[in-house]
Amino acid sequence: MKALFFGGAFNPPTKAHIDLPDLVRRKLGYDAVIYMPTKSVYIKDDQGKDFAFSEEERLSMLRSIAEHHPWMIVSGHEIRSLRQPRTYDSLCALKASFEEVKLLFGSDKLPELETGWLHVEEICRDFGIVCMRRNNDDTQAIIDNDSYLRTLKPYITLVDVPAEYQSISSSQVRRILRQRQELLSALKDAVPKEITESVDRKEII
Repeated sequence: MKALFFGGAFNPPTKAHIDLPDLVRRKLGYDAVIYMPTKSVYIKDDQGKDFAFSEEERLSMLRSIAEHHPWMIVSGHEIRSLRQPRTYDSLCALKASFEEVKLLFGSDKLPELETGWLHVEEICRDFGIVCMRRNNDDTQAIIDNDSYLRTLKPYITLVDVPAEYQSISSSQVRRILRQRQELLSALKDAVPKEITESVDRKEII
């Protein structure tokens, strides 16, 4: 089986997290996409995000989605590890189980490779990278204009994705949830507690 390894916070998973890897998988002829969420400590300490779904919540959401998408494989390897593994370590852990595994990520990760990642050359040499365009990036220009990324160019496969997914992100979902929490708090302050639930359920026409 040929698979794409798709790691990340999935905090929470979005339609872009599901639809785009499937599109890439089908375009490149892969059988599966392996979703491997990171540990919560990584989200909070390394990414500096103060609002995160728990490890079990993120795993559970991905597994619920996977029930309707047979090509999805959900792995708790990183969450179950004592420390947050590096991407190369996780790829190596999968290597024996698949005919081929490649790393899949969005183009927003390209500028981070030189200084923010470890074992990049090993990832490229042993596995290879598939890069999806994000935020309307000119992925080819990003690589061609960077001396370090140019050395990795033979190992990177670029895939364009539909423009309508460019604005979808976990950050957007968390922002909406924060706004809803703020609105619910304001609602509780404005109406008697006996009717708060009824008012919250009311559809605005």
